[in-house]
Amino acid sequence: MNKKKILIIVTIIICVIILFIGYRFALKEDKIKEILPEEEISEEQYRKTMVTLYYKNKTTNELMPEVRLIDVKLLINDPYTTLINLLMEEPKNENLESVIPKETKINKIELKSDILFIDFTKEFIDNHSGGIDEEKNTIYSIVNTVTELTEVNGVKILIDNEENKSFRDNYINFNEAFFKISK
Repeated sequence: MNKKKILIIVTIIICVIILFIGYRFALKEDKIKEILPEEEISEEQYRKTMVTLYYKNKTTNELMPEVRLIDVKLLINDPYTTLINLLMEEPKNENLESVIPKETKINKIELKSDILFIDFTKEFIDNHSGGIDEEKNTIYSIVNTVTELTEVNGVKILIDNEENKSFRDNYINFNEAFFKISK
C-alpha cells in the first residue's frame, strides 16, 4: 500500500507539472500576437526616400534643412542633377527660400574622386544678388545638400566650363573646392 500511495503521489505531481508547463506555454502564445500594419504600404511608398535640401531662412538668413520624400528612382538615375534641380525650386516651407539665382541652369555635373564638379550657366553669377552672406548661403546651400550623399565630400563650381570664376563682387571665388563646414 505504501508503494501504491507513492506511485499515486508521483503521478499527481507529474500531472501538476505538465499542466503548469502547458499553462505557461499557453500564456506565452497569447503574448505573441501578429502585428499587422494599419494600412497596406503601396508600391509607390516603397520607392520613396528622404533627401535633405538646404535653403535660406527668410527671417534669420541662415541655412536651414528641409527634408523631402522623393522617388528613389530619381536618385538612382542621376542623384546630383536631381538634388541641384530640387534645390533650385522653391522650398515647401514658406519661411525658407532658394538661394540659387533665378534662370541658372546646369551645364554638366560630374563626380571626380570625391569632389562633385558642377558647371552652371553664367546666370549663376550674373543674377546673384551679391554680398558676402548671400554668396556663402548660395555656396553652402549646394555643398551641404550634395555632401549628404556619402560619395561626395566637396564641390567645385565652374561657370560655362571655366574654372576660377567668382561672384561679381569677388567676395568668394571658385578657384578651390568647397567642403561642408561642421559646427
